[in-house]
Amino acid sequence: MADKQNKQPLEGKALNEILKIRREKLADLQEMGMDPFKIVKADVRNHSVEIKENFESMEGKEVSVAGRMMSKRVMGKASFCDIQDRDGRIQSYVTRDDLGEDNYKLFKKMDIGDIVFIKGTVFKTKMQEISIHATEVTLLSKSLQVLPEKFHGLRDQDLRYRQRYVDLIVNPEVKKNFFIRSAVIKTVREYLDGQDFLEVETPILQTIPGGASARPFITHHNTLDIDMYMRIALELPLKRLIVGGMERVYEIGRVFRNEGMDVKHNPEFTLLELYQAYTDYYGMMDITEGIIKEVCKKVAGTDRITYQGVELDFSKPFERITMVDAVKKYAGVDFDKVEDLEQARALAKEHNIEFEQRHEKGDILNLFFEEYVEDKLVQPTFLMDHPVEISPLTKRKPDKPEYTERFELFIVGREFANAYSELNDPIDQRERFERQEQLRAQGDEEANMIDEDFMLALEYGMPPTGGMGMGIDRLVMLFTDAASIRDILLFPTMKPIGANAEEKDKADI
Repeated sequence: MADKQNKQPLEGKALNEILKIRREKLADLQEMGMDPFKIVKADVRNHSVEIKENFESMEGKEVSVAGRMMSKRVMGKASFCDIQDRDGRIQSYVTRDDLGEDNYKLFKKMDIGDIVFIKGTVFKTKMQEISIHATEVTLLSKSLQVLPEKFHGLRDQDLRYRQRYVDLIVNPEVKKNFFIRSAVIKTVREYLDGQDFLEVETPILQTIPGGASARPFITHHNTLDIDMYMRIALELPLKRLIVGGMERVYEIGRVFRNEGMDVKHNPEFTLLELYQAYTDYYGMMDITEGIIKEVCKKVAGTDRITYQGVELDFSKPFERITMVDAVKKYAGVDFDKVEDLEQARALAKEHNIEFEQRHEKGDILNLFFEEYVEDKLVQPTFLMDHPVEISPLTKRKPDKPEYTERFELFIVGREFANAYSELNDPIDQRERFERQEQLRAQGDEEANMIDEDFMLALEYGMPPTGGMGMGIDRLVMLFTDAASIRDILLFPTMKPIGANAEEKDKADI
């Protein structure tokens, strides 16, 4: 941390002395009956950017702003200070003659970081800086901590994530990412609402974690005396609504997965899932492509963006390729000619791909994809027709039943969406769930459990349905050019400082 007079971080006794002085200033104000924390509101009518952008019409007019004091330059009977509000910063010119001697003395005792209210008239200084000539300055909240001079470099990155409130103060430009995040979610909602989808809410606490292959967080409900799970997906409750005749539904909500952390993964993240009756995965491709292009147009204002130095073109129809063809193209292995599991294992060994005893032929195809193909899918690409072994909730392809009507959308080598022609055959679904239970028994903690209530719903009959899930956080990363998911989460998951504080977070992001 640094005082405005000291370019080096304040430490030890120096910092403690400043913190002590700030508390003493607060105590003095309270003794004088001027406790800033007893002020309940301020008549804020303007913001910094509004004043600057409309100077010609606002010059000479009275305005009132509030924000955090970020600098102060006292020059005898006249002073300048910079106030930072929601939109930016604006300078204020403060004089003893305008405020009166007592109020000016109070102003001079204010500290960097204090939140103040300023009323005055708009003018330009001799240096042509748009400013407010203050007629009133009121302390609204006393800052008892010292603001860092600035955050910079990797050594401060951890603190920026932990203390996002300080990061937003010192680096107000980071707010841009979160305004973009809000715009992305708003655009997705508007697009789906325009397609006659209904937004719904489903339970976060579930008795069976389903809809994805992931390890859940477990909690306990005291009244019912049962273990419950934080949802890992939105899928199964939304499909129940399709069974109930709602036809087009979607939800944007948090899901929770007790798994690793890296630049693409946080234990809780925001997921979009939508389901539409009487369509298939081709219909989901159209909607998925429509969402991405709409966000690109409305949020980025273009059909071409650059992500981490890579130019992406969203103006063209997205490429479509099957997993078999993709592996054939990039690995030179044609799984259409692989007759059985033994051949698949032999090919894996030949290509130095590690597999487990439980892996079937389709699992090994997917391992080839991950090794040889995934990072090659840079421009928007729908990867289609996944093997049935890795798609427990997906309808089989009628002409190739070992594969499913499923796709994933890849951009810059990352998965952005996952979609199916939803499996609506309750007999086939039970067999798939039973296979998943076998995998759990073999130690696969991410395998699905059997959801008997969902099975009952399917037995009542679910129409042919297309469904899609999209990671909102990755979409926001794309349109903010963010290298890490933590850069677009206001409060990313962090290890508490008090818990093994000497250790760094396992996720080195």
